[in-house]
Amino acid sequence: MKQTTDIHRHSLEALIHIICWGLFFAFPLFFVQRTNGTIDWDAFFHHSLFPASTFIIFYLNYFVLIPHILFHEHTKRFLLINFLIIICMTFSLRYLNNLFNPPPADFNRPLPPQFIFYLRDMSGLIFSAGLSVAIRMSLRWNQDKAAQREALKSLTEAELKNLRNQLNPHFLLNTLNNIYALIAFDTDKAQQAVQELSKLLRYVLYDNQQMFVPLAKEIDFIKNYIELMRIRVSPQVTIETSFDIKPNSQTPIAPLLFISLIENAFKHGISPTEPSFIRIAIGETEDQIHCTIRNSNYPKTRTDKSGSGIGLEQVSKRLELIYPGNYQWERSLSADGSEYISSLKIKLHHSPLNKQA
Repeated sequence: MKQTTDIHRHSLEALIHIICWGLFFAFPLFFVQRTNGTIDWDAFFHHSLFPASTFIIFYLNYFVLIPHILFHEHTKRFLLINFLIIICMTFSLRYLNNLFNPPPADFNRPLPPQFIFYLRDMSGLIFSAGLSVAIRMSLRWNQDKAAQREALKSLTEAELKNLRNQLNPHFLLNTLNNIYALIAFDTDKAQQAVQELSKLLRYVLYDNQQMFVPLAKEIDFIKNYIELMRIRVSPQVTIETSFDIKPNSQTPIAPLLFISLIENAFKHGISPTEPSFIRIAIGETEDQIHCTIRNSNYPKTRTDKSGSGIGLEQVSKRLELIYPGNYQWERSLSADGSEYISSLKIKLHHSPLNKQA
């Protein structure tokens, strides 16, 4: 695709050059006298000297002096060479003009001072060189910007891949801790948890390696995770879920964004002795996906090692990389501190990576 785009760009650039210079060289035809419908080619040649000179100056700079001298930071050398070439070409133009177009013998009107013609020709040649510099610098600027965008895209994708590689072991470690806790008091539930874990691992290891996954598949993963957690928690914990998405929704979403929020709810929202609750609501509209999680608030103590706490930090980094300026994440505590609310809204169709996926 990129190669095809470059070919089209170069073809268009060449066509513009051909049309512009074709019109420029044809311009003297409007000043050439015609006798019996025949063009005076000697006069045409005379009037074409200046266009030919500007043509030479333009492309000498465009293909040689600018890329090989100016772009290598030899500005003084570039200006000196251009100055010498323009001076030589200006004097050559005046010499050829006087040679091919001498004033008639009976020409009695006073001629303008010669320096006016020198100044006119030199100004035109300087303008041609400046135009060449402006066009070539503009093209280089566009190429540099394209290269920067490509480098930023590669860097972003590499960082996202690194974050996913960190997230998978983190998720696995937390889940294994949950199963380990089950083994001590309920072997049957532990075996069931291992079966649920195998479903989760299939998704984590194989199904979410793309930059984006269908929302329906991500929701299935979340449902499996929640079922796994139901096995572990006590009857005192109320878990309510609401998934308001399109049937078999193919809306692209970055994988494993919501799972860290849900993990956090199970980590900080459950008390071993007090009634607890977790309410999870995920839905989509035409232009956004929203996830709201409410849970009872029981912060972990320093002695609790169930999780390293890197999940939410990764969520923040990934949101900034994938949905910069197109998400809203609000976290708050109720007035009495008993309830924690996490609300994440993601605008669709605005991620630059989404467009490239």
